Amino acid sequence: MGTQSQEAYRIWSEDPYFDARTRAELAAIAADPLEIEDRFYKHLEFGTGGLRGILGAGTNRMNRYTVARATTGFARYIVSEGEEAMRRGVAISYDCRIGSPEFAEIAALVFASHGIHVYLFDELRPTPMLSFAVRRYNCFGGVMVTASHNPKQYNGYKAYGEDGGQMPPEAADVVLAEMNKVADIRTLSWISREEAIERGLVEIVGPDIDDAYNEMLLELCIDPEVIRRQKDIGIVYTPLHGCGNRPVRRVLASLGFENVHVVPEQELPDGNFPTVKSPNPEERSALAMGLDLAEKVGAELVIATDPDGDRTGLAVRLADGEWSVLTGNQIGLLLMEYILSAKERAGQLPDNSFAVTTIVSTKLGRRVAAAYDVRLFEVLTGFKYIGEKIKELDDTGLGHYQFGFEESYGYLAGTSVRDKDAVVASMLLAEMAAFARDRGQTMADLLENLYARYGYGLEETLSLAREGIQGTRAIQRAMANLREIRSEGIEGLPVSAIADYVAGDRYDLETGTTEELTLPSSNVLYYELKGDDWICVRPSGTEPKIKVYFGAYGDDRDDVDRRLATMRDKFLGRLEAELDG
Repeated sequence: MGTQSQEAYRIWSEDPYFDARTRAELAAIAADPLEIEDRFYKHLEFGTGGLRGILGAGTNRMNRYTVARATTGFARYIVSEGEEAMRRGVAISYDCRIGSPEFAEIAALVFASHGIHVYLFDELRPTPMLSFAVRRYNCFGGVMVTASHNPKQYNGYKAYGEDGGQMPPEAADVVLAEMNKVADIRTLSWISREEAIERGLVEIVGPDIDDAYNEMLLELCIDPEVIRRQKDIGIVYTPLHGCGNRPVRRVLASLGFENVHVVPEQELPDGNFPTVKSPNPEERSALAMGLDLAEKVGAELVIATDPDGDRTGLAVRLADGEWSVLTGNQIGLLLMEYILSAKERAGQLPDNSFAVTTIVSTKLGRRVAAAYDVRLFEVLTGFKYIGEKIKELDDTGLGHYQFGFEESYGYLAGTSVRDKDAVVASMLLAEMAAFARDRGQTMADLLENLYARYGYGLEETLSLAREGIQGTRAIQRAMANLREIRSEGIEGLPVSAIADYVAGDRYDLETGTTEELTLPSSNVLYYELKGDDWICVRPSGTEPKIKVYFGAYGDDRDDVDRRLATMRDKFLGRLEAELDG
């Protein structure tokens, strides 16, 4: 164990500045040097996504003190921007996770201690409502306390900019620099809730925000008539113990859906997520109770949202009665096709419309967009980049935003929110199901129609976890080694070019030439294969894992399946050798 970690552990476990619960937790690991090292070898990292980590005592954990440190950095940044920024202030929301209400209040009180106005939600609300509130109240920034779909032992702190999108890199760098000026965490303090409210620095946000958000969603409904005709369509919804329950049910009821069934065991907020191994709506196991209920009530689709209400999962009934849990790419394609086609039919698709997706999402999106003469932009992974494209084009009148999605189950229609919105996605999926039923079809039929029109695509995302200090080093080493051998490609795969988003260039293996990339710097390697096939690898920005994405396309499904399997086997073999070498 390093000397620095030892000293930090001693201070945290002995100094009365830290509460009794913290000191008792640390006393219990006194004989475990590896655990102590992992908790104290660094500060929990702050990036454009804010903080995310395991709950517990220590500098490398999510707790009241690391939240206060991050908020102090954020607050100092706002103060440096002047009195108007302080007056505009920040909005703060939180989800169902363990510690979320406490962390949200501490953040509010730290901001207030710096004279910054705070709009603090009176109870848990989903992430898109936080983004909506930042824009509605003209805030300078925002904070959402959540760890999204991570397992129960995690929590996090998402930082937002004034446009309602996640904090841009330049601002995050300033916040981090201010955090690093906190030489001793014991110097941090904050005023009481009573004082903050009495001084008018903390304003409690209540039901008014729910009404405003719901009204905004209703304006995004494209075809209310089809809902009226098919209002009895059977829908099962599960919030997976998160905070999507009220807003999703509210908007579906407002639109007139009368046959919505909520999974009772997963209806109420619970940060322990007792009915699922992981509250991740992309996993079939998380939808198991929803599927069981759908069988009982004869529903046609199952919709699930993650704990903070920004990701959406979907299962649809097939012709043989079985259920298919769709991928994030399939959901995104269905939504894009439905939104563009429905708006075209209604005469609501303006010239100079555009959509946005990411470089690791399905390439079939290009074909869907082209069919409606809509420009498609592909940005780096992270919804903040989709938000930035909306700001660049829609806010300035240079284009008309229609839809954005990423393969990791994040979708957004409308411009009043600038992050993934599982509530609007749930609403539009229900509307799409009503549209399909109105034509004597199912959602599964719509997907098959899409493949018939645009060709077949198969994508897959895999994560290789490497925990702790050694895992972090292994991931860094693997990425460095893959860059070293870039000119060699990957043995057994027809790699034609490799884009390195750290170096900022694309290397053509056939010609040996390079060209400059236009997207921002990011720790990403992107492999172009023959045809439209591709592979991408990057470390996760929120979890101790490295993520690999694959895409294969063609008219022959068996051939596409075989090619993707070959890509997976060859590339993972090389990657695991680098990770474990």
